Amino acid sequence: MKISFDVDCTPAELRAFFGLPDIAPMQAELLKEVEARLRAGLAALDPETLVKTWLPAGIEGFERLQEMFFAGLGRKPK
Repeated sequence: MKISFDVDCTPAELRAFFGLPDIAPMQAELLKEVEARLRAGLAALDPETLVKTWLPAGIEGFERLQEMFFAGLGRKPK
């Protein structure tokens, strides 16, 4: 014998029926923390910050980078 039935309720109602805790406040706090971390990570993608990271010595760093590229190509810079 096989018996089946459908229950029409929301996930929150089902959790309450089974006595599971309400995790909405904890989830809201975690989402705030994740958002803060994402915003901090996006700040590192600022173009000015990227250039400073890649070329820390400014123009000297750019010239050094150019020399390395030309050396890899087997040419001398003009």
